[in-house]
Amino acid sequence: MSKLTAVIQTCTGNLSASKTYYQKLNFELLSENKPTLFTDGKFLLEINPENTARTGLKLYQTDWKETVTALNKVTKVVDIEGGHLVSDPNGVKVYLMNEGLEKEVILKGESKAIPGNFAGLSIEAVDVEKTVQFWELLGYKKTMGSIAQGWVAFENGTSVGISIMKPMVCPHLFFNPGLTFFNGGKNLPIIQKIKTVGIPIAEEITVFNKEGIVDNVILCDPGGLGFFIFND
Repeated sequence: MSKLTAVIQTCTGNLSASKTYYQKLNFELLSENKPTLFTDGKFLLEINPENTARTGLKLYQTDWKETVTALNKVTKVVDIEGGHLVSDPNGVKVYLMNEGLEKEVILKGESKAIPGNFAGLSIEAVDVEKTVQFWELLGYKKTMGSIAQGWVAFENGTSVGISIMKPMVCPHLFFNPGLTFFNGGKNLPIIQKIKTVGIPIAEEITVFNKEGIVDNVILCDPGGLGFFIFND
């Protein structure tokens, strides 16, 4: 079985605009097309211009037989070219690809793009228990938090971890799923850089700041993938 590799997929109706968006944010272009692949240094992102593409997570390895058998007991798995498509209880698409990633990439382990320190995908779940069950079937294991706390983090050995939140816990826009960045109190200069390069801000957040300062922001790429850029 090949090494498990994760790629976050965003869709687009305008490939040129999406490429420009990520280049402005200082993502590195790894592959021009088929796939159009970017990295911030910590994770891989594919911009897919196909009409049937959907935002979600692609997981690559050569054999999904056992996983698909287990998933079929709790949800519908659809066979697609090169693999399988499944959705978590919140509509988050997961593509299980029966192959290794064609382009071999060694991630540097450090975020070099403007949004800062990548911390995985965030998912807002109505039924947290069923959502946890789904991601555990994909090999994700809990690393932090608890259902009682309303926030649980999971890892599966790839570059893309998952954070699952209860509904109405987050007092701001929520794109499901969304890229999450935690910047350890260094968000203000990052927000300024975002404005300087001309990236639109979907929401400026002051609710976590006693002085009403915008210290957290949310972005949305041309295909609808959200960014949570937080000062935590």
